[in-house]
Amino acid sequence: MTATKSLERRGTAQLTAAMALSGTLGVFVVESGAAAFNVVFFRVLFGALALGAYAFARGYFRDHGLTPKKVGLAALGGLFIVFNWVFLFKAYEATSISLATVVYHTQPFFLVLLSALVLRERLTRSQLGWLVVAFAGLVLVSGVRPGDAGSLAGIGLALLAAVLYALSTLVTKRVTGVRPHLIALIQVVVGIPLLLPFTDFGAMRGTGAGWAWLAGLGVIHTGLMYVLMYAAYAKLPTAKIAVLAFTYPAVAMVADWAVYGHHIGPVQALGVPLIVLASLRVTLAPARAARPAPRTAAPAAEAVSPTATRAVSTG
Repeated sequence: MTATKSLERRGTAQLTAAMALSGTLGVFVVESGAAAFNVVFFRVLFGALALGAYAFARGYFRDHGLTPKKVGLAALGGLFIVFNWVFLFKAYEATSISLATVVYHTQPFFLVLLSALVLRERLTRSQLGWLVVAFAGLVLVSGVRPGDAGSLAGIGLALLAAVLYALSTLVTKRVTGVRPHLIALIQVVVGIPLLLPFTDFGAMRGTGAGWAWLAGLGVIHTGLMYVLMYAAYAKLPTAKIAVLAFTYPAVAMVADWAVYGHHIGPVQALGVPLIVLASLRVTLAPARAARPAPRTAAPAAEAVSPTATRAVSTG
């Protein structure tokens, strides 16, 4: 086995593990029992501690490549990221983890649209066609519970989260020459003062076992998950990253069914592959021009890198 093949297999294992962890995100959020703003506040708090400790241990604070402009852009991306999490977690409350996650994966299309509007990038006929396909899938998915205002609200919240994720990607893709771990660290640190006014500490009294779930969101779903993702990006072509990204919604749907008994209906089942197929086609289109995934990305995703994390949205 060549060294390249060995690296790719390792990267595949790392990204698959990261996406599988992402798929359990909704369960951690729901089991914490906390309101969305409280969940995100403690996620960024514990996540900052985890990422900060990792970056310090690896010596990433030396020769970091940060400038005031880059810090500002990373911080702006952080604003979009943390509120993207808030709306996604509110979507879990309003509907189901499965439905919210599938709708959330429309974010590549918002990235394409925002790039056309803000950066004046050309929107091709092919991209428009796949946007129509994705919209058709979204209509089918949203028809799972006709007349259910909660489901419609959840879909709207998930779409808003997807828009914010795309905005974060658009901003953060301009931060180059900086390790993605540091960009992620800046973004979660920025989230602490941003969310402080919205956090109800009084409601956290008697949280009990919920603290373990909140700590898990920070250490596992923000610290460990991003370390695995960024390690994998440097080893994998963008096409493989795009395909492996759909481990996330697949695991989320299985977890939602296994833990809460939520399952997709036949109408929703028709819409899911349309969104997945259209998302893959839109994501992989630029991969022909730029094969390898970039080494300097930022999170969403939940992750936010320009080309790599354009294929990977991680709640």
